[in-house]
Amino acid sequence: QVQLVESGGGLVQTGGSLRLSCAASGRFYSSYAMGWFRQAPGKEREFVAAITWSRSTYYADSVKGRFTVSRDNAKNTVNLQMNSLKPEDTAVYYCAARTNTRYSGSSSEYDYWGQGTQVTVSS
Repeated sequence: QVQLVESGGGLVQTGGSLRLSCAASGRFYSSYAMGWFRQAPGKEREFVAAITWSRSTYYADSVKGRFTVSRDNAKNTVNLQMNSLKPEDTAVYYCAARTNTRYSGSSSEYDYWGQGTQVTVSS
């Protein structure tokens, strides 16, 4: 089994930045594609960003140009740098992994999930 733990969430003002981290442990392999999702109260969970072992990246249109996903395979860590934050970015952010080298924008295609970390952007 794989365990994922997110960290780095918090409260920031509009235009501020946060860096989220996800630490993987257990039977985790660097070949796994990693994704970030978020869910706001009353909203569906939505795709944010993903990265493959080869460091190919994919972003939702809503965050493109503002967020950057990266990974450190030696440390089994994936990061999400969030800049120019907006109130609509407020949500619980989840790290996810799938036992596949290809990334996916669908939450149903991921096998492991972290507990989530709260990001709140004040207006």
